[in-house]
Amino acid sequence: MVSAGEKDIEQGFKMEEDQNDQSNQTSPIDKRDLVYELMGIIQTISSYGEYRRTQRKESRNLVRRMKLLLPLLEEIRDFEGQIPESGIECLVKMKKAFHCAKKLLKTCHCGSKLYLALESEAVIGRFHSVYEKLSQTLDGMPYEELGISDEEKEQVDLMIVQFKRSKKRIDTQDMELAMDLMVSLSTENDRNADSASIERLAKKLELHTVEDLKAEMVAVREVIKERRAHNAESTQRIVDLLNKLKKLAGMEETGTSDEPVMPKPLEKSTSIAIPNEFLCPITLQIMTDPVIISTGQTYERESIQQWLDSNHHTCPKTGEPLTHSSLAPNFALKNLIGEWCLKNNFQLPKKEAPTPESPSAGSDEKLLSLIKDLSSSHLEVQRKAVTKIRMLSKENPEKRTLIANYGGIPPLVQLLSYPDSKIQEHAVTALLNLSIDESYKKLISREQAIPEIIEILQNGSIGAKENSAAALFSLSMLDENKVAIGSLNGIPPLIDLLKNGTIRGRKDAITALFNLCFNHTNKSIAIQAGIVAPLLQLLSEKQLDMVDETLSILLILATHPEGRQEIGKLSFIEILVNLMKDGTPKNKECSVAVLLELSTYNSNLMLAALQYGVYEHLVEISKEGTDRGQRKAKSILQLMSKTEQIPY
Repeated sequence: MVSAGEKDIEQGFKMEEDQNDQSNQTSPIDKRDLVYELMGIIQTISSYGEYRRTQRKESRNLVRRMKLLLPLLEEIRDFEGQIPESGIECLVKMKKAFHCAKKLLKTCHCGSKLYLALESEAVIGRFHSVYEKLSQTLDGMPYEELGISDEEKEQVDLMIVQFKRSKKRIDTQDMELAMDLMVSLSTENDRNADSASIERLAKKLELHTVEDLKAEMVAVREVIKERRAHNAESTQRIVDLLNKLKKLAGMEETGTSDEPVMPKPLEKSTSIAIPNEFLCPITLQIMTDPVIISTGQTYERESIQQWLDSNHHTCPKTGEPLTHSSLAPNFALKNLIGEWCLKNNFQLPKKEAPTPESPSAGSDEKLLSLIKDLSSSHLEVQRKAVTKIRMLSKENPEKRTLIANYGGIPPLVQLLSYPDSKIQEHAVTALLNLSIDESYKKLISREQAIPEIIEILQNGSIGAKENSAAALFSLSMLDENKVAIGSLNGIPPLIDLLKNGTIRGRKDAITALFNLCFNHTNKSIAIQAGIVAPLLQLLSEKQLDMVDETLSILLILATHPEGRQEIGKLSFIEILVNLMKDGTPKNKECSVAVLLELSTYNSNLMLAALQYGVYEHLVEISKEGTDRGQRKAKSILQLMSKTEQIPY
C-alpha cells in the first residue's frame, strides 16, 4: 500500500513534468533563453527568504547548492559556439529538476506547517528526488564541447558528490517533534500531559497566534484541494491536529472545508460585513478600545494587555519583538468604528465595569489568598487550596503566569512531600500544568522538585504516579533535567510503571522514557534497569496501540552497544519480521529501521531475519512502504548484497 506522502510526491512530480514537457521542445532561438530561464528560477527561489521549521535546513541547503550552479550557467550563456544537442538535452533535464525544486521550496516556504511536519519523511523524499535529477543532469553535461573552464568543472564535480551524498542522507527526523506529534494524535482527551505536547507543537511549528492559525487554515484548505478525495485518513489527521491547536488558542474548531469562523458576539449581525481593520487580530471581535503597540499594530486594549501580562514580548500578529510595552490609544480608528456603527445601526458590545465583587476585580486577591493557604497549618484548607490551584493552572497561560508570578511554585513543591495522597496528587498535577511553559520548567527544577516527583512516582497513588511520569516527561525537555532525572534514580520507577501501570500510566511512562533516553548515560541506566523486557511485552499487546512508540525507543536503545546486546535476540527478530508482514505502514517503517540498526553491527541477526522470511517483506516495503520505510528497506537490501546474503 502506497503511503499518503508518497502519493503526493508522485502526483506533484507528475504534474510538474506534464506541465514542463510541452515547453521542453526548444527552437534554436530559444536555446539561450532556456539558460536565462534557469537563472531566473534560481533568482526566484533565492527570494523566498524563510522556510518552515521542519524543512528549514534542507531548503537552505538546496537553495545554496542551486546558487552554486550560476557560474556554470553564466559560462554556457557566454559560450559563443553552437550549443550541442547533448547540451540542450541536459539543460532541458535541468529545467525539469529546477521546476521540481521550485515547487518543493515554495511548499516549504508557505505550505501547511502541519502537512510538512506530519509528512516530513515524504518531503525529504522529494528533496532526494531533486538531487537525483540534478546529479544525473550534471553527470551528462558535455563540458568540453561547451568550453567550460577547468575550475568550474572541478566545482561541478564537487557539487555532484554533494548531491549524491545528500541523496543518500539518512534520517534527520526531529525525534522529540515526532513524539509530540505521536502523543497529540494518539489521544482523544484534553489531559494535561497531552496539552503540554500540543503547546510544544504550537511553539515548535510557530502556530500559537491567531494570525498563524488563520494562515494555516488557508494552507490546509490548499492541501485538501490538491488531494481531492485521496488520502482521506492522512488529511483528517492534519485537520484534527489543526483543531487542537485552534482550541488551545481559543479559536473555534472547524471541519475540513469551513470558512473562518465568525466570532460569537457578531453572529446576530451576519447581514453586516464588518471591515477587517475594525476587528482585533487576537479575538476577531470588533474593537471598542483600540490601542497601538510598538510595532504599529492595533489591538483591543483588554486582549493585548492579557497577552503582555502572560509574559509575551512579541507582537501577536507579526511576531516582531516589542521595543516597549506601552499602549497608545488609536483615537482615529476608534472614531471610524463609531461612525461606521452609527451609519449601519450596529451596537458595540458593552463591557461591564469591574466591581469589587466581580471575578475580574477580585481574582488577584483570591489567587494570592489561595497561594497563602497552600502553607496553612489546617489540612482541609491546604487541600481546598491545592485543588483550586490545580484547576486554575489547567485553564490557560494567563492563570499559570499569575500562579508563578505570585510565588505559587515553592509552596506547591513543598506539598509534594506532604503525607496526604490527595494533596500530593493535586500538587504534582499543578506543577505538571505549570511546566508547560519553558521558563517555569527551570523554576520548578530550581526548587528541587525532581527528587520529590520521583518519590511520588515510586510510592504515590495511581493517579499521582501517572501525573508524576507526565511531569518528568515535561521537565525532561530541558537537557539538564534529563541528566538530573537519570542521576536521581528516576528511570527505574518509570520502568516499573511501564510494567505494572494502567494503560494511561504506561503511555505516560513510555513517553518520559523516550525523552530521557536521548541522553547517552540514561540509555545505559535504562538498559541496566531492565527496560527491554517490558518494551518487548508491549509489542505483543497490540490492543494498547503503543507499537510505534515502543519501536521508537528500541531504535534509540539499539544505538547503544548494551542495548544491541539486550535487544538482539532471535525472538525479537521474529517479532520484527512479523510486524513487517502484518503491521501498519508505520509499524513496518519502524521495524525496518530497528532491524537495519541491529544488523549493521551483527550480520548474524540478518541471517536470522532471512530465515524468518524477511526478504520478501523488505522487497515489498522498498517498493510500497512509507518513504522512510522504503529508504531503510533499500539500505538493508544493499547490506545483504554487500555481504552476499540475498537469497536466490
